[in-house]
Amino acid sequence: MRSRIMYIESKAEGLNGPARIGRVRFNRTGKTLYYKGQSFQSLKGYGFKANYRETESGEEYWISGPRRDGLDRLYGKSALVVEIDDDVREEYWTEIRKKPEQKTKAHT
Repeated sequence: MRSRIMYIESKAEGLNGPARIGRVRFNRTGKTLYYKGQSFQSLKGYGFKANYRETESGEEYWISGPRRDGLDRLYGKSALVVEIDDDVREEYWTEIRKKPEQKTKAHT
């Protein structure tokens, strides 16, 4: 399976929910994503402020590639913390954000 570092934000609590940066795996078609034991199905453009639904709970998420400038949230609120998984932290700061001096920082 292909994998990629992605931005993952829960929309269960509203427009700005808990968010993190982590490694997501894709199925062959790319319509199903897997992250830490959860699977997410594409909403195929029919979501309201979300693009994926977690298959067991039905909760909606915004999942996208992380931005170099770190402004990943769909709706402002850049002051809210975005956690970064340990296994992708160094790659995120050096390859995506181009800030290797911050490679030990656990959040944006």
